Parts: sequence; C-alpha cells; structure tokens
Amino acid sequence: MSRGVAAGTAAMLLALLTAAPALAAPPAAPGQPVGAAQAPADAAPAGQGRGTLLSLTPLGSRAREEVIARAQKERLETGTARHGVAAYRLTYRTITPDGRPTTASGLLALPLGGSHHLPPVIHHHGTLAYRGYAPSMAEGPDRAVTLLYASAGRAALAPDYLGLGTGPGHHPYMNARSAASASLDMLRAARSAAGKLDTSLDRDVSATGFSQGGQVTMALGRALDRGADPHFRVGLLAPVGGPFHLAGSELPGMFDGRIDPQSAVFYASFFLTAQNRLHPLYADPGQVFRAPYADRVEDLFDGEHPAEDIAGRLPGRLEDLLTDTWYKKLQHPSGALLQALRANDRTCDWTPHHEVRITLYTATGDRDVPMANTLSCARELTGHGARATVVDQGPDAGHYTSFLRSEPSIARALPVG
Repeated sequence: MSRGVAAGTAAMLLALLTAAPALAAPPAAPGQPVGAAQAPADAAPAGQGRGTLLSLTPLGSRAREEVIARAQKERLETGTARHGVAAYRLTYRTITPDGRPTTASGLLALPLGGSHHLPPVIHHHGTLAYRGYAPSMAEGPDRAVTLLYASAGRAALAPDYLGLGTGPGHHPYMNARSAASASLDMLRAARSAAGKLDTSLDRDVSATGFSQGGQVTMALGRALDRGADPHFRVGLLAPVGGPFHLAGSELPGMFDGRIDPQSAVFYASFFLTAQNRLHPLYADPGQVFRAPYADRVEDLFDGEHPAEDIAGRLPGRLEDLLTDTWYKKLQHPSGALLQALRANDRTCDWTPHHEVRITLYTATGDRDVPMANTLSCARELTGHGARATVVDQGPDAGHYTSFLRSEPSIARALPVG
C-alpha cells in the first residue's frame, strides 16, 4: 500500500518515503505559463461548494532539463519530457468521510508552452503517514512523476488527500470513497485554476496511481463513469499495485507470508487507527494493541510523524503488535471490521458506461500488495463486461520496483495536448 517498499522491507519503505524539505515557492525559472502574470497567489473563492478553489500558490517553474534531472534522481524514465513546467499548490473545498465541509490541497503542474487546451492526468500517491511528504508540500517521487507527466504536455494533478498537505484533521487512510471525492473536487478546483492561467482542461480524465493510489484511481474512475461531474468523464485508468481486495487478498497475505512482516505491522497499525476514527472498531487501544504499543500507536499516526520515526517504535511482527483477540480477528474479520473492509473493496465492482481503457499493473514479487489484489480486480471488471489488461512486472520486482517498471508504459499511453 506504500510507495516505499522497494525491496519488501521496512528499511526500504523508510528510505523511499523520506522526502526532501518542502519547496517553499522559489523564484520562477525563466519562462512562465501563458497568463501567469494575471494569476494571483491567493485566488478568492468563486463560491462555497465542493471543488471551490480557495488558493492558488505558485511553487516555481522548472526548465525541461530540471524536470529530467529530478525524475532521473527518482529513477524514472524521462523519454516523454518535452517542456519546462510550472507548479502550483491548490487549496480547495471538499468533504470529510461523513459529508461535512473541509479543505484539502494538492499539486497542479502545467507545461510551459505548447497547447492552451490540455488533457488532465491525475497521479494518486501511495501510503503516506506524514502530511509534510504530500506532493504539494515536498520534493519526492510523487512530485517528480507529476512534473514529468506535465512536461509531456498535460495538466498533471496530484491530490494530497484529506488530512495530508495543508488539509486539517487526520488522514482517513484507506477510505476509498473520501479519497476519490477529494480527488474529484481537486479536479474541479484545477479547472478553475487552469482558467486563471489561460488554460482549459479537456473533458476526458486519465487517472493513475501507485499502491493506495491504485485503489483511489479505480474509485475515481467509477465516480466519473457514473456522472459525478458533468464536465468530466473517465478516460484511461492505469493503477499500479493497488490494494483492491483487503478482506480476501491483503489481510490474508499478512498471515501467509506473502507480505513482509514489518510492512504488515505498519499497514495494520495505520489502517486500524485510521478506520477507528471512522467506525467504532475499539473503545480503547489496549483492546487491540499490546503494551507498550497501545500507548503510542494512535499518536504515531497523527499525520505529524514520518514513517522512518514510526517504524522504529513498532515491533517487527503482527503477533507482537496485536492482542491475541485481534490477531485472530484480523485473520477472521467480522462485525464493524468486516464492514470497513468490504466498504473499501468495491472499487473494481462496477460496469463502465463508456469505453474505458484499463490497464492493471502488478508484480509477482510484490511483498506489500500481493498480486491477488490485482487479479481479483480484473475478474470483477471482466465480470461486468469491462476490458482490463493485467501487466505483471515479474517475480524479481518488489512493490516500488513494479511502479518504476510500469511508469514508462503509463507515461507513453497517457494523452498529450
């Protein structure tokens, strides 16, 4: 579920989730997008509804060579880079999982030069525990790939999700519905932002994402296909390593050896603490977590702790983290836990009303999100009459390596302006 387990170990997870300090609106490089001089740093909201743009904050420009250098540092293939890019942080109105008004942030990148009418592409990031590592806040793989997609001639978006970036509150981790609604509302805000930058967005939306972002990609695709917004419709969908089947694939993998034990501890801790804020799974952490972890686990996942700080304060095995009752409960979910799992296992259970190109990327060697998740998704889509292609990056590809191997194909397949 995280972008960070390149070799199936928590150590690699920590290395890849560690981002550089946030880019604090540096001076623009030579060249500006058309209309940039008329774009205020903080745009007044046009209304009070979902997707209303609250602020448009410049994060500076990069020449094509800078985009390529940054992408290469993240081991991304750069053959599609054509333009320099300008980056912005959007802050916009959206809703919480229970429908209350809130705000969220995200990254928008536009090419310098080229067409004024651009195809929108959304990149959804994987598991992040620290709000400061979100795409609009920090340099890292998610920002690098977003800028790379924009450099090819696209309006590239990367939502931070609720509770990350500048968004208030806790991140509702693995709540697919609210992540998709935040992504949809960012798309609406980006349409407003593009207008202020003398640019317009095409109707067809392509979406991709890694790990948790793969799940969000399919949830957004379903929402768009069902007509969630009259201005947009779903185009290409290309999730990588998505946890599409928590109850039947992901949780079993934590107990049968398919998922690295330390990764299982991280994911289970994050999921249980986040879901308990949405559903009453437990009244006291001591019911679920053993001492001394019961006293610290909820604070560790408050959005203010980087993954590298969290992992050192958790055990290496689920049996050392969970009480006997909850160790067994995760193997045989029931009640509120099972309901929470099933609520997030519907992202591939839909019938496309339009011709949608869907490519599901995975890897036999993935020890964070077993390949069974993707195969389950493909079966559901095929059962509904959709055409879904599965691409296996092989037994030698771990979780993050599967993304690195998939990204060139995705970058070439995405439409350009």
